[in-house]
Amino acid sequence: MGVFDKAEKRIESAVGKVFARAFKGFVHPVEIVAGIQRELDAEATLLSRDRRLVPNAFTVGLSQADYDRLVPYSKTLNAEILPGIRDHAAERSYVFNGPVTIDYELDTSLPTGQFTVTSQAVSVDTGAAAHNPAPEPRPGRLVLEVNGVRHPLVAPGLLIGRGAEADLRLNDPGVSRRHAMLTVSGDPEHPVVTIEDLGSTNGVHVNGNRVTKTRVGEGTRIEIGSTRMLIHTPAGS
Repeated sequence: MGVFDKAEKRIESAVGKVFARAFKGFVHPVEIVAGIQRELDAEATLLSRDRRLVPNAFTVGLSQADYDRLVPYSKTLNAEILPGIRDHAAERSYVFNGPVTIDYELDTSLPTGQFTVTSQAVSVDTGAAAHNPAPEPRPGRLVLEVNGVRHPLVAPGLLIGRGAEADLRLNDPGVSRRHAMLTVSGDPEHPVVTIEDLGSTNGVHVNGNRVTKTRVGEGTRIEIGSTRMLIHTPAGS
């Protein structure tokens, strides 16, 4: 079963047959999945032999009729659409520069049933448009790798969450607004790194075990919501 089919089944499971019939003759969410996948393929930029940078912020233009029907369901739909986008990227070794977002805008020039997709690569730490990958960490330094993006672990650390105030913002429904704090202290060459659960709903798992606060280091696997992370020193550093 392809990603397109899996995405369609996820959407139908989440919203039911009545919802699916509401889109008959209009833009269907599965078409948007396919449109974003095509946009990824068209905009992929070679980073290395086996990795390509792709956009992570998408804007879907809709006709008045499609906009009125689709936008009220946008949060539910995005939660179902995004896994298909991430699966597509993983299959092709695409790298996102930050959290994947999908926004919708009205385009009155479009007829019912047609839509457009535009995109840009948006840096996770500045929120500004970026056409190059995030800078690599200094040689020999620990990083937190998330969805192929490396975040240098430097003092004072990173607030991880879904809210706007987070240093590392995750577009994951299983992540709380202020989910966890990674604290970095000590010698930059040999830092002391700890992770603390900030009272999140779904908790923090380190190497498969739920924790409240613990020290982490080289090779540590962290899971927050459905997002998996790895602390390591990049090969070749």
